[in-house]
Amino acid sequence: MVATQPQSVPTRAHARYDVIVVGAGFTGLYMLHRLRKLGLSARVFEQGGDVGGTWYWNRYPGARCDVESMQYSFSFDEALQREWDWSERYAPQPEILRYANHVADRFDLRKDIQLDTRVESAVFDETSNEWTVTTSDGATVTAPYVVLGTGCLSNARVPEFKGMGDFKGQVYHTGHWPHEPVDFTGLRVGVIGTGSSAIQSIPLIAEQASELFVFQRTANFSVPARNAPLSAGEREAWRKDYAEIRRRAREDMKNGIVQPVPDRGALDDPDEVRREKYGARWNSGGLTFMGVYNNLVLDQPANDTAADFIRERIAGIVADPETSRLLQPNDHPVGSKRICVDTDYYATFNRPNVKLVDIRSHPIERIQPHAVRSGGRDYQVDALVLATGFDAMTGSVAKIDIRGRGGRTLNDKWAEGPRTYLGLMSAGFPNLFIVTGPGSPSVLSNMIVSIEQHVDWIADCLAYMRDRGVGSIEATHSAEDRWVAHVNEVAGSTLYPQANSWYMGANIPGKPQIFMPYIGGVGVYRQICNDVAAKDYDGFAMVVAARPQAAAGG
Repeated sequence: MVATQPQSVPTRAHARYDVIVVGAGFTGLYMLHRLRKLGLSARVFEQGGDVGGTWYWNRYPGARCDVESMQYSFSFDEALQREWDWSERYAPQPEILRYANHVADRFDLRKDIQLDTRVESAVFDETSNEWTVTTSDGATVTAPYVVLGTGCLSNARVPEFKGMGDFKGQVYHTGHWPHEPVDFTGLRVGVIGTGSSAIQSIPLIAEQASELFVFQRTANFSVPARNAPLSAGEREAWRKDYAEIRRRAREDMKNGIVQPVPDRGALDDPDEVRREKYGARWNSGGLTFMGVYNNLVLDQPANDTAADFIRERIAGIVADPETSRLLQPNDHPVGSKRICVDTDYYATFNRPNVKLVDIRSHPIERIQPHAVRSGGRDYQVDALVLATGFDAMTGSVAKIDIRGRGGRTLNDKWAEGPRTYLGLMSAGFPNLFIVTGPGSPSVLSNMIVSIEQHVDWIADCLAYMRDRGVGSIEATHSAEDRWVAHVNEVAGSTLYPQANSWYMGANIPGKPQIFMPYIGGVGVYRQICNDVAAKDYDGFAMVVAARPQAAAGG
């Protein structure tokens, strides 16, 4: 099915629905599909000009998923799994966006999605047990339930460098890239940042730019993607065993990505065997490098063996000794930040037109009209690319004025760090669901596995409430306190908190540094959620509806 042109039917000024969904990425699309199956009326508001979420906004050169495409896809519909042919092992952004559009069209979802519309506020009425939502087009709509599908990496972070407004060239952010092609041919380009989006885009920008200056504060670990086209035979091999692959991803895999399960720690093997295993995984490529052994994120000496291996590989690729040294991370355990996946990233620094600038030792002092000043030196540039990441996990939620019981805002409650029960709800905010929020596996997992699990849990919960005449559900403070303590305890048993990562909010000045995702694994987490539901939603307070909750729709 060919994707149609984006359509957006305006909402009536005072419409009422059963559920309002914020965001039309993969969460919003599947949530809408499940709500329809329940016979509930729903409206999805999307600030972008089309569906796709992360993959609508992130169009920078080289953007692609770091989870294999045969696993980074919906599993809820067998026909959908069989009719969509992924072209590469790791799908590029345009193809993932086409897939999102295909899903929207195949299930006729567009008529309930309003594009180019931001949700400005959501206020809970304790008398009616309903949310009043205002949108950027001036409309006010109501619904008993709101589902936040705002995404974990959707609020681009723009750093405040002195003089940024004086720069005369074009400025781009990898998380908010133009929809038309950008040509850097013959230009002097400065890329600020060396996270995942920079690591993907730098090799391609370097092919066009006359000069490329890469401004690095913190080196990141990256492993080769070894991307390649997918043959029809390879796709069919996946499909023959898809049901079991999907089951294993949901239940057996810590990160929701099917891969070989290690039976030992790194120090249980002799040096030569360990190096051979690392080499084999380096050559096969991808995120599964961190799955060679079962204790790489738990034990520092074990982690050191993997980190040293990658540092040796960098040293063997990058010719200039000083550049090589700067590219070798030494301030965090490998894997404590999401390991990056690249194509020829390190080799790019052997090009004569590429220079690495260390802004840890020589911070950026200001942006000049035609240059970046670092360490007293001006680097002449015609264009700037800000690969400076996102206000992750909470940033997009924080942009909405959400007010729960007693008029308290969610931003006020989360001022010292986000607090949720299961990552699904926050006490004091009834009937407000969060998909892949803080306190859930979220960004530590294959996101579509986590999205499907959350959406299914929410849909089943709504059906349970409807069948029993329940009007509101809310996390209890005691359950929330226990869950927050558990999330912190599990994180504290690993090496993850040692890194100043966006998992911790460390990339946002003034943001509380708390490890936000749940690191216990998607299988363990799924069982916890299932057990809570089986015990009549233990840890949630439910109140019987004062009146029927059917909505007029619209």
